[in-house]
Amino acid sequence: MTQPLALVVYEKLLPGSQLVNRLQDLNYRVQVVNAPPLLVECAEQARPMLVLVDLDSDRPAALAAIGRLKQNSATRHLPIIGFTTNAQPEPITEHGPTLIVNEVALLAHLPQFLDQALHVD
Repeated sequence: MTQPLALVVYEKLLPGSQLVNRLQDLNYRVQVVNAPPLLVECAEQARPMLVLVDLDSDRPAALAAIGRLKQNSATRHLPIIGFTTNAQPEPITEHGPTLIVNEVALLAHLPQFLDQALHVD
């Protein structure tokens, strides 16, 4: 069976590399996207199961990339988890991530957040 692919966008080394390692421990293949503007092109080519985006590094660029994913017919179905250092992340509505979570909570409870993001009604 092929391992599911997760695209991860991050700039801060510590939480980003920890997230990549945790995803690999959960049997995900991981592709790191170095800059938010490259996200849509990478998602179209790689066809991931989900996307995780650091919202702290360059928030306007990250939110713009997420918006483009949600507006693109080839990628709008992708669940997107945004992570931040904010203790209580503020919700972002239209064309925003599926979930927004604190990065410490994300690392501690990654399987549960993945299940929640991937839940199909």
